[in-house]
Amino acid sequence: MTGKVAIITGGSQGIGAGLAAAYRARGWAVVASAHAIMPSQDPDLLTVAADIAEPATGALIVDAALERFGRIDTLVNNAGVSISKPFTDYTADDYALMVGVNLTGFFWLTQRVIAEMATQYGGHVVNITATLAEDANSGELAVLAAMTKAGLAAATRSLAVEYSSYGIWVNAVSPGVIPPQESYDGLGDRLPVAGRPGQVSNVVDGVLFLESSPRITGRLLHLDGGQVTGH
Repeated sequence: MTGKVAIITGGSQGIGAGLAAAYRARGWAVVASAHAIMPSQDPDLLTVAADIAEPATGALIVDAALERFGRIDTLVNNAGVSISKPFTDYTADDYALMVGVNLTGFFWLTQRVIAEMATQYGGHVVNITATLAEDANSGELAVLAAMTKAGLAAATRSLAVEYSSYGIWVNAVSPGVIPPQESYDGLGDRLPVAGRPGQVSNVVDGVLFLESSPRITGRLLHLDGGQVTGH
């Protein structure tokens, strides 16, 4: 065991589950949260079932991490939701859901985590954004997703500057298209320059790269196969 602790939101499946497994493989203790997540038999993997959109959830996750493991070294804000529809068709419920998960949850949890990291003088925050925040595409109608994920990218840069003197570095990872299976079906012109869609392992490797690079902060790591730079 390294004695280090990572919090990963959206940790029940996909990228979040991949990250939880990867950090555990490196000897870290992990706190994985999701709206619905099963208890773990691994004493060094604590699961917290809670709605990240609720302001109280941030404190719940942080308190659980400190009670079990005593510290927090890394936070990966992976939880996110996307609703694709024409801009004029979005409802108040759509707006509340996406802002709640993608921004409100990030805000309250990250605020509590950074306050704790500042007391121990050190830590790392990684925000999972999305390429669609920079690469608008007529085949993917996702204004709310673009707006909220772009907010994460902006917050990443601001937090990196504000907390660098506390030994806290803050970065973001921007994945491209990651279908449930490696398939080209339905991707159309969203297929990246690299010629194939991304995989969960690409994002996991990107986060771990940032984890092992303490001189990198305030950066947005594109893992999109050239989707942005290719236009």
